[in-house]
Amino acid sequence: MKSPDVVATTEMSLFDEIIDVRSPSEFADDHVPGAVNFPVLDDAERAEVGTLHKQVSPFAAKVRGAALISRRIAGYIEQDFAKRPKEWRPLVYCWRGGKRSSALKHILREIGWQAATLDGGYKAYRRTVLAALATLPLEFRYVVVCGETGSGKSRILEALARRGAQVLDLEQLANHRGSVLGLPLASAQPPQRRFESMVWGQLRKLDPSRPVFVESESKKVGELHVPDALMTTMRQSPCIRIAATVGARVAFLLREYRHFVNDPPALHARLDMLTTLYPRAVIDRWKSLGERGDWAAFVQDMLENHYDPAYQSSMDRNFSQLPNAEAIILSDLDQAAIESAVGSILALTANRAQALQTG
Repeated sequence: MKSPDVVATTEMSLFDEIIDVRSPSEFADDHVPGAVNFPVLDDAERAEVGTLHKQVSPFAAKVRGAALISRRIAGYIEQDFAKRPKEWRPLVYCWRGGKRSSALKHILREIGWQAATLDGGYKAYRRTVLAALATLPLEFRYVVVCGETGSGKSRILEALARRGAQVLDLEQLANHRGSVLGLPLASAQPPQRRFESMVWGQLRKLDPSRPVFVESESKKVGELHVPDALMTTMRQSPCIRIAATVGARVAFLLREYRHFVNDPPALHARLDMLTTLYPRAVIDRWKSLGERGDWAAFVQDMLENHYDPAYQSSMDRNFSQLPNAEAIILSDLDQAAIESAVGSILALTANRAQALQTG
């Protein structure tokens, strides 16, 4: 029996492959997690067809679009889809589930593959994500890893994940280190829609019966907003505090933020972003420390006079369980210390769970 040729977003997981036929720029803005991009019109072609629709006629646009789409699909069949087995079940979507996805689905089904289109296309998927992000975060028990800037929280989350713990690393998804000096990790931050899709995609993989470790984030990570329901739930969750010494944090940050040591102009540009918070004399002092190459003094000054007061104020204001947090004290933040901290976190979390069960 052939599969239905139009399916809802709840059925996406039933397919072998999800194909996004929108243009590359549409795909880059956001897409279904795991989808692959086989654009039937590229960005220039899509603009051309749109212009014909407005300036000439819808018929002329359809004629031109059909010619372009047919050639593109033929190339995909020869170069890519011909390698798929006869049992292959692809799900195809475009912006609204209209002509672009229907054209590819029709040809694939005529060949014999059980292709289907997503009812409502990307727009329906987007509505699904927004609705889910309002409720899905509430299904999980979070453990918030807290600690002043430079206490190795991101490295601890990475080590927790390696140990098999459930981790939601928002800074990694947002491609940002989460502070004024936190340049994107490798490239630009994703668009807000893409960030939300990735958060939704990660949450869908998690087991509600097990704890989820997160970092004590602000409402914004770089320029991206953390979904409201997730942020609210995190802020009400139990915390574990990483209490690293100032010396350990300075050494750690000098390793992590080496890009600024090697690029003083970029550092100065970032420091200038703080002029609304501090007198020019303070900004100039920080710049002077960097210009002299006194990086340890610069980092310690920044920690004690900018990062730590701001972090403590935010934590006191937003994380209600912080006063009850167990502290893990670290005098070093090398890999051995990180692994030791992870062992302590897992033990504390297990003890909490056992106490809840027996209490």
